Amino acid sequence: MDISGYSGLMTATVFVPAAGAVAILLLVRGDRNIRLFAVAVALADLVLSLVVFAFFDLSDGADRFQMVDKFAWIPVDSLKANFFLGVDGLSVPLVALTGLLGFCAVLASWHIKLRVKEYFFWLLLLQTAVMGVFSTLDLLLFFMFWELELVPMYMLISIWGSGRKEYSAMKFLVFTLLGSAFMLVAIVTIFLTPELGTFDMTQLTTKGTILVSAGVLIPLSALFWLFFAAFAIKLPTWPVHSWLPDAHTDAPTAASVMLAGVLLKMGGYGLLRINVGMFPSQTDRFAWALVALGVVSVLYGAVVTMRQTDLKRLIAFSSVSHMGLVLIGIGSVGIAEGELTVTGLNGAAMQLFTHGTITGLLFLGVGLVYDKAHTRYIPDLGGLAGRMPIVAGAILLAGLASLGLPGLSGFVSELLVFMGAFRAYDWPTALAVIGIVLAAGYILWMMERAFFGPRRERFDEITDASLVEAIPLLIMVITIVGIGFYPSLLTDVFEIGLAPMLEALPGAG
Repeated sequence: MDISGYSGLMTATVFVPAAGAVAILLLVRGDRNIRLFAVAVALADLVLSLVVFAFFDLSDGADRFQMVDKFAWIPVDSLKANFFLGVDGLSVPLVALTGLLGFCAVLASWHIKLRVKEYFFWLLLLQTAVMGVFSTLDLLLFFMFWELELVPMYMLISIWGSGRKEYSAMKFLVFTLLGSAFMLVAIVTIFLTPELGTFDMTQLTTKGTILVSAGVLIPLSALFWLFFAAFAIKLPTWPVHSWLPDAHTDAPTAASVMLAGVLLKMGGYGLLRINVGMFPSQTDRFAWALVALGVVSVLYGAVVTMRQTDLKRLIAFSSVSHMGLVLIGIGSVGIAEGELTVTGLNGAAMQLFTHGTITGLLFLGVGLVYDKAHTRYIPDLGGLAGRMPIVAGAILLAGLASLGLPGLSGFVSELLVFMGAFRAYDWPTALAVIGIVLAAGYILWMMERAFFGPRRERFDEITDASLVEAIPLLIMVITIVGIGFYPSLLTDVFEIGLAPMLEALPGAG
């Protein structure tokens, strides 16, 4: 597949936040000016990401990879790495999601007073790193963006976090670096295979992938699991999930929004783009293992969530549960029967987007509760809905979407996953449904204790969200309700991106 060209749109979408971060560091003075400039940069990147999504061509015969920016990056004959950006139906919704959550994260940081210049530098640089992961079509560049994300998130947690912030930041770093080591071994192995010698993901993810016929230096199954290890840690899935609750609990609100909303989605995106796209036969062979891990993650995460007394840890463990649905959706390829396989994969991709907006809204709301009530300990809260109706309403809607209430976005993704997986794995899928029942329990129980219980006198003077604080809440609410009522806005796009992967699956029609 020979793709060449340079429009500049994707380059701008990826690097505008980084350019803004450098400008803040070198040129902008005054805390208020820094905040306003950061909002302007994030808004510009949101507009660019929505332009990319709006102008993505869904028509028959359109190129699979669009808005391509490509030129020789490291032109040494022995390396041949390209600066190669572009989007397809799988990545373009995630690019839009990153722009959306990046803007909301900047608005949620309006109250930051400690080292404001450095804070917004790292936050905007983080957005460039994540945007790069979803946009790059070169494996080496993919790895570099993947690693770049570590530094900003480590700094945001360790400096502006709370509690055991240094411990949580280091735990996040160690776990992710471990996964990155596995990924690097796999990438180098692919490149050093004589018949391959490329980092070009468009060549490595075509039907009848050349990995199958190439004399790869180690078994394809080993490569599959090396990549899987890296992505499973980031997703995260049981049993490599323990970094997530600590990182979420101690991170500042904006970092939690980005961590839950898009950083976890890097793991799911990698599984779809690389494990399914490059290793279709291995995905089919090990689908049962993916489903098993997914079911365990769903049930384990749900049970542990019910025992949490900290609002942030509750949401963090619920993410472990809901990300298990991504594995179950991917594992549905084991049936390899056309539409049902598409349904499961589409559900997995939709879960990445919908969970990003739902948890983003939850963390925005919980952050406001903590800022105003100065506690996240559920037994100490109560009756907050009367004093904070906007915040309580936003958290309630996100909670209902999380448990899969029809008419909200979470219902769509969960339904697609279960429909896709049930035909191939009936009783494991039925077990996973129990996780959704438990989700109803812990969400409604949390709301009753924290927001609708007896009002406590010490919260009589607490205030609701201000205009600046309410804007990101409103954006997330509109997205969740809009996708819930009009899911084809995303499902049609995802289906186009997943179709070539489906064609490469063994026995797919």
